[in-house]
Amino acid sequence: MISLHLARATNGVIGRDGTLPWHLPADLKRFKAQTIGRPMIMGRKTFESFPALLPGRRHIVLTRDRGWRAAGAEVAHSPEAALSLAGDDAAVIGGADVFALFLDAADRIELTEVHLAAEGDTIVPPFTGWRETFREDHASEGDRPAYSFVTLVR
Repeated sequence: MISLHLARATNGVIGRDGTLPWHLPADLKRFKAQTIGRPMIMGRKTFESFPALLPGRRHIVLTRDRGWRAAGAEVAHSPEAALSLAGDDAAVIGGADVFALFLDAADRIELTEVHLAAEGDTIVPPFTGWRETFREDHASEGDRPAYSFVTLVR
């Protein structure tokens, strides 16, 4: 199974300056639960945005840079090579270009809809042709925006 995992604002923003434009602890907890024990496929910038390796998961990094290496990263230079490393189960975790590369191969999207128009420099367009099978809405709390956990399938 190939699944995409992301949080996206109502205006499509998923990132700003290499970070998330919001802090939602429940989203991070859900992300961990959905990716623990699974190989994660990500772009180089996403990998480099982590303060450290995420425990209990393989880090497969898709990059065009043939000389790039990092401790804890398995390097792939094509989507096919990344999937070959991952096997039959992979969590694709970003960024926007990597989501676009794997969208047609994905079986499921685990989306956190962040209910705000965030400022940012990385955008993922709406997903069309997908069917919602799960939704869990959460109200805003203090400076944290409202959000919804959503599962989409083909």
